[in-house]
Amino acid sequence: MSYQLSGWRLWATTGVITVLVAAVAYDAYAGGMRGGQLVLELAVGVVGIALFPLLLCRSLRLGLPLIALTALAGTGTPLANIATIHIARTKPLPVAIGAGVLGIGAHAVRGLWLRNSSLPYDWYLILMVVLHAGLVGWGALAAARAAVINSLRERAERAEAEQGRRVAEARAAERASIAREMHDVLAHRLSLLATYAGALEYRPDQPPERLSEAAGVIRTTVHQALNELRDVIALLRDDPADDLARPVPALSDLPTLIEESRAIGTAVELRDAVGAVDVPGTTGRTVYRVVQEALTNARKHAPGQPVRVELGGEPGDLLRIDVSNPLGGASAIPGTGTGLVGLTERVRLAGGRLDHRSTATEFRLSASLPWPT
Repeated sequence: MSYQLSGWRLWATTGVITVLVAAVAYDAYAGGMRGGQLVLELAVGVVGIALFPLLLCRSLRLGLPLIALTALAGTGTPLANIATIHIARTKPLPVAIGAGVLGIGAHAVRGLWLRNSSLPYDWYLILMVVLHAGLVGWGALAAARAAVINSLRERAERAEAEQGRRVAEARAAERASIAREMHDVLAHRLSLLATYAGALEYRPDQPPERLSEAAGVIRTTVHQALNELRDVIALLRDDPADDLARPVPALSDLPTLIEESRAIGTAVELRDAVGAVDVPGTTGRTVYRVVQEALTNARKHAPGQPVRVELGGEPGDLLRIDVSNPLGGASAIPGTGTGLVGLTERVRLAGGRLDHRSTATEFRLSASLPWPT
């Protein structure tokens, strides 16, 4: 740990030390000190002032010699005291105690050959012990305070970084949720559009009423896709009222989904053992998305093949979904391969499990979800 003074603080501290050294030198001169001893006092004071800026970065190399110089001259005392405090702030406590003992010894030596007639030597030693104990304690207390402040600052920085990480993860999760929702919604509608458009392309000789009916279905489907896209984009808003007002698909909407597929010629067999039993919103919505993605995949990769949908389970246990369809048919609708990945993640977040596999003749998708009572 290091402490540095810069700018006006360094100049101000140096000025204060210069005043203290001058006061000590004047006191010695007023006390009758002359000749070589006075020159030594002045020399020690000047050297100490000159070395003070380096003391802050070389506390032991310069501090200990400055403390030892107080045995020769009293003008070294201000610098010696600062050196003792600085050592206590930057070094371990045993080193600081050693510096304090050195300071006591240096003053004790000076007191032996330069007696103070106004204060007995015993009391002078006691005063030096108390003084240096206070200097060491002051420095150690400052070091402890700085350590606490640094620790609190580091904890605040870590907490801020952790908060930033959580925000980033929350944003990533929200983006993934929106992407899954957009895929689930639009892939179904667009596959319906592609099917009707393909029928119009390959059978332009159909009766006018059939062409008009197909065009009407395309127009309705586009309108529904736009509405559902608007609902998905609304997920980006922060207004909770919009979320509460926006309808979301549920298990009760499953018959409508099945009829949409049947209307374009996909034979869908529904075996619903759940019936009208109340299913919680999150579970029901996930079941709807699983069946929706399975029907979309069937239209993409096995057009014209029948699809079988089975629902079963009991409240308090698991709600099971099985969707299967024979393989075959040439698809003109490209697939990205991300639909099942997103669907697997959606089911996992709902606490369930999803598996899909292909055999030589059939594709099967199976999912199970917790069914709270």
